[in-house]
Amino acid sequence: MLVIGENINASNKSVGQAIASRDKKFLQGLAIDQVSAGADFIDVNAGTGQGSQENEAMEWLVSAIQEITDKPLAVDSDNPTVIEAALRQYRGDKLIVNSVNAEPERLGAIGRLVAEHDAWVIALAMGTSGIPDNADERLAACDLIMDHLTGLGLQPSQILFDPLVLPISVDCDQGMVTLRTIERIRTRHPGAKTALGLSNISYGLPGRKLINRGFLLMAAYAGLDAVILDPLDAKIMSFVKVADMLTGKDSMCRSYIRSHRRGILVE
Repeated sequence: MLVIGENINASNKSVGQAIASRDKKFLQGLAIDQVSAGADFIDVNAGTGQGSQENEAMEWLVSAIQEITDKPLAVDSDNPTVIEAALRQYRGDKLIVNSVNAEPERLGAIGRLVAEHDAWVIALAMGTSGIPDNADERLAACDLIMDHLTGLGLQPSQILFDPLVLPISVDCDQGMVTLRTIERIRTRHPGAKTALGLSNISYGLPGRKLINRGFLLMAAYAGLDAVILDPLDAKIMSFVKVADMLTGKDSMCRSYIRSHRRGILVE
């Protein structure tokens, strides 16, 4: 399972302040720590929401992180101009654009950028009416996105569908809606991948890490390929190793055994 490190996100107060003050040392430290913990991609979100200032912040942020690691990035914004600014600065071979959805204007603008840079893209299973509360409508959004992006020349394997997860504190059925959506995406679009922002499931509840770990294993069984999480949480990273092993992705349990020998698994 691919791990996308979530810790460089301006919605976090300390990260937002560091981006605003151009505190390169702090942000580079977050990147190094996530790489050391086993992240496969580093998500970067400059989210100031202030037009050209956000473009400049994202360009600076991408440059700062790439100074200290060759680990590929996930460029995180819902604004096509911010994504374009990041892509101008990016120098890696592999890249995830996070994210697009089935809204025609956004799908057209971001889809074009993804195709031009031959990137991977996280595609949210939603359209103009917000997040559907059922798997049928989420799958319909995925169908629209798949048709559009493959029409631009992307391979299905470059598309990581995010089935979306709403907090179960709001609706206890939403965990199962997400799991059913993963299963149906895998059936309908077997060449594509799936990705999930894990922590949304537990929002508003106590013991959030416990809930996140349990849901990770359930999502892995349903067919999850990539997860956005905090790689500095050694226990959830241990659960990633367990999930890969239990779902047959870890041949002969080699990765799990190596991790055990290195002493990085946490019970």
